[in-house]
Order: sequence, then structure tokens, then C-alpha cells
Amino acid sequence: MKNNNNSSVSIENHPWKKKPTTLLLFLSLLSISLLLLRLSQDKIILITTTKTTATTGTDHQRSHKSSEDDTCLGRYIYIHNLPSRFNLEIIKDCKSITRPKDKISMCKYLDNSGFGPLIGGKSSDYSPSWYATNQFMLEVIFHEKMKSYECLTRNSSLASAIYVPYYAGLDFRRHLRRRNVAARDAAGKELVKWLKKQPQWKDMSGKNHFLVTGRISRDFRRNSGSRSAWGTNFMLLSESLNLTFLSIERSLTSHNEFAIPYPTYFHPTSTSEILQWQEKIRLTNRTVLFSFAGAQRPSRNQNGVVRTEVIKQCKSSSKTCRFLDCDVNANSCDDPISLMKLFESSTFCLQPPGDSLTRKSVFDSILAGCIPVFFNQGSAYKQYLWHIPKNSSKYSVYITVKELRTGGKNKIEEILRGIPNERVVGMRENVIRLIPKIVYAKPNRNKPDGEILEDSFDVAVKGVLERIEGIRRNEFKTD
Repeated sequence: MKNNNNSSVSIENHPWKKKPTTLLLFLSLLSISLLLLRLSQDKIILITTTKTTATTGTDHQRSHKSSEDDTCLGRYIYIHNLPSRFNLEIIKDCKSITRPKDKISMCKYLDNSGFGPLIGGKSSDYSPSWYATNQFMLEVIFHEKMKSYECLTRNSSLASAIYVPYYAGLDFRRHLRRRNVAARDAAGKELVKWLKKQPQWKDMSGKNHFLVTGRISRDFRRNSGSRSAWGTNFMLLSESLNLTFLSIERSLTSHNEFAIPYPTYFHPTSTSEILQWQEKIRLTNRTVLFSFAGAQRPSRNQNGVVRTEVIKQCKSSSKTCRFLDCDVNANSCDDPISLMKLFESSTFCLQPPGDSLTRKSVFDSILAGCIPVFFNQGSAYKQYLWHIPKNSSKYSVYITVKELRTGGKNKIEEILRGIPNERVVGMRENVIRLIPKIVYAKPNRNKPDGEILEDSFDVAVKGVLERIEGIRRNEFKTD
């Protein structure tokens, strides 16, 4: 028994008897380690996936949103990251953009996101949202606003439109005096060559691309190789025919150009500021029946003849018309406040063609609540189809060239005096209602939920998206 007892004790204390317990513990620890490793791997995969989504996704899209909740669906825009020679290098070389007859360096107009020097403030009748904005700065202004567009995407496959931020107008100004047409045309040709190499071009052969120019269409439609011929051939390149162009004045025979307003001096920060301005000019006392601010133009063509007659009739009606002669009072014509004061005091503002059919003054006068008087259908009615109503008689007066030239020396005054006061009040109110759509608000403006007032940029982007979607439906249908 003793031996058996000793054996029993010996067996219980032997190491191999404890092995199952040790093995179980070892297996448990191994299982836990494998589980932790798996969880760690899953976490790494999750982090990697999330990071990839953030990199290739959009600035404003949320992955957990369904397409029904995505307010940017159909509105996403991708901005091409162009080589700097097509934009940044152009504005860095701003001295070459300045022409000898310019009184202020174009470099100054690049201040404040292209709005130019501040003119409003505490000591002025105008708020700090007023600037001495140059009419050729639209390309810079539009680009700055596009950078803060609410539906930008870094994923071009999601984009409904592709924005090409080439400063074509400013680039043209640099080469304006060059007689070498190849040098003038070079940048445009380089741009389309670059675009064709990008994957975004292939889907629609560039028909989902759009570009903004701060000059009139004619400046990019040179169809001659003559050194004396004006402009570049950028818009006539075969690839350019697929692009959508937004210009301050379009060619009336072009299928892919759309005119958008010249930039005015007012760049509000909020809807409330626009409403305050509208109320101010609604109550303004207008002591002048009609006015004209401009300079004489050669009478070689009909535009020059019309302007000559307009100036003659304004001088003839000196008691009812105020003429700001920019040949004599150039400083006043270059002063935004002097111009705005003139337009704010006038019931009607004459808008004859000048160097071209359109004028920046059209939009400055609308901003002042002054009813525009046109002498050519191409000065506004056939131009700004997205921004002004079709019923032109509700907000403007149209005088034909025949009426102007054969109606007597005071025909303009006669026509304007003959409009009933009730109708004048209604026309002015319609002009004032146009203001939100003809101003370019600040890029970082306060745009709360539910805002209904669209600025000129918003209207233009909406027009581009609708046009490109129409092309996609009609030309790129999928079965």
C-alpha cells in the first residue's frame, strides 16, 4: 500500500500529468493572439480603404449618402490642374498685361481675388464690397469663385463638367502688340494639345469641358495668317469647337459660345447686402431723364454712326440728358464712384455699341437701377440669354437705327418722355430685380441654407451644366 501510495503521489506530481493544463493555456493564448492579429488586419484594411476614399472621393460628397440625398448629383465639377504657364505665370507677369495707355497697372486690378482695389468703406456711400474692378478680370474672378464652388470633385469620373482655368484673355493682352501671329497662337495650341492627352478628354472628346474668357469672342477668331489681322485663332481650332466658351460677348453665329455679364464694381458678401442695395436704389431720387457716359468712336461703320448720333442728341437735349464725355473727362470715366453717381441719378441710360456690340456700362447701369436704352439687338438681347429675361420691353427700351437717324434731333428724348410714368416705375423695378444675376459675389460669401438669390456665377454654372447634360443625352446615348 505504501508503495502504491507513493506511486500515486509520484504520478500526480509528474510533469506530464500537468501537460493538458499547460497545453490548454497555450492554445488559449494562441487563439487570442490570432484573433487580435485578425482584428488588427481588419482595422488596417478599414483605415486604408477610408484613406483611399478620401483621396479619390469628392470634397462635398459623403459616402454614406444615397444618390437621393446627394444635392450635388448632376452638379459636380472637376477643375483641371493646368500647367502654371496657362494661368499663374500669366498673372505673375502682370506688367506685360499692362498697356502703355493704361492709367493704372493691371497688377493692381489683380488684388482681392481679381476684384481690384477697394473703393468702398466707412468714408464712402458704398460698403466694403465695392471695388475698382477691371472689365478684363473675369477669368481670374471666375476661377477664384470656382475654387469655392460647393460641388467640386477630385474624382473626374463623377463630374458633370470639366472646368479649364486658362486665362486666355489676359494671355492675349500680353501678346496684343506682337505682329508674329504664331507667337499669339502658341498658348492656345499648346493648351488643346495638353487637354487631348488627359483621360478626361476621351469620354466626350472635350464636349464636357468649359472655359471662361474675359474678352469678346472676336479676339479669338482670327481666320487669317496676316500679321495685321486682329486676335488669335484659339476659338477656331478644331478641338476648341468641342469646348463650351463663356465670354463677355459672344459671336452671334457660334454654337458653343455663351455670353455672361461683365464684372461690375459690386461684389456682395451675402444676400442681405444685395437686398439692402436694391432697397437703397429703389428710393434714389432721379433728377436726370437720360444720360450717356462714353467717348466718340470713328464713324467708319454703323456702330460709330449710332454713337455719334447718340452723343449729338444728348447734347441737343442738354436740359434732360447728362453727357459724361470720356474724351474730355477721362478721369471721371475711370472713377467707379463718378460713374455710379451718374447712373443712380438717371432714369434711362443710353447704351449704343462702341468698339463692339456690348458694354460693361450696361451692367453698371442695371446695378444703379437705371433703365438701359439699346440701339442694337446684339448689345444684350441676343447675348446674355441665361441672365436677362426674354421680354426685353419689361426692363429696357429699344430704339432702331432708322428711328434714331430719321426721327429728328431730339428723337431719343421724345421717345423716353412718351413712356407713361407707371410703366417707367415698373421697368425700373424689373431692372432692380435683375441685380442679383448680374453681380459676382465674393467667393467666400455667406450662403446659408435656403438661399434663393443666385449671382451671375451661379447662373452661368447652371447654364453650363444644363448644356453639357443636353449634349451627353443627345450625342452620347448608351443602350
